[in-house]
Amino acid sequence: MKYLLVLFITLFYISCKNSSEEISVIPENQKTDHILYGNKNYKFSNLTENAKTEVMRWGAFEDFETQAKSINGNTIESIKEKSKQMVSLLDSITKKIPDTLYTKAIYSRVIVAKTRSNLLNQEVNKAHIDSARLQNYINEMNISVNNLIIQINEKFEKDAIDLQKIDNEKQELENQKRFLDSVYKVELRDQKNKL
Repeated sequence: MKYLLVLFITLFYISCKNSSEEISVIPENQKTDHILYGNKNYKFSNLTENAKTEVMRWGAFEDFETQAKSINGNTIESIKEKSKQMVSLLDSITKKIPDTLYTKAIYSRVIVAKTRSNLLNQEVNKAHIDSARLQNYINEMNISVNNLIIQINEKFEKDAIDLQKIDNEKQELENQKRFLDSVYKVELRDQKNKL
């Protein structure tokens, strides 16, 4: 009788424990369908007009930029889809950086963004998602995308400065040539006058 009572209590305890676990899982899943992750107010830098023109030739970059900027303020299901697309787009972007945009700095920013998107994609597809880690990965993704945009803009700013420097040097050489030509003409006139 004693063993039967212990067995009954054990079965009752296990039964209650299993039903309480089921009850606690259901509300958790319902809650996560409505929780929004990311920072909806995050301000990304904008590409300059020159950069936009060149980036349009970069195939998947515009789609990637759109996905990356829209990842904030979404549910887990939406982030799963967006992160999957970003991983695919970044694979393409990494392989096809145009010559006009290819610098070590831009390439390294692309690799960082690719790594961040892979980490985000892995986290959001886990069976048990750590919401704090997910939020952190989204923040890091935001920063990596913004740094890539800034680096692209800086490349075109540097190119514009270099082009301006070349133009200034050409103008200076032209001015020196005109000055030397005028000095030469004056010297020729002086020599003719002396004769």
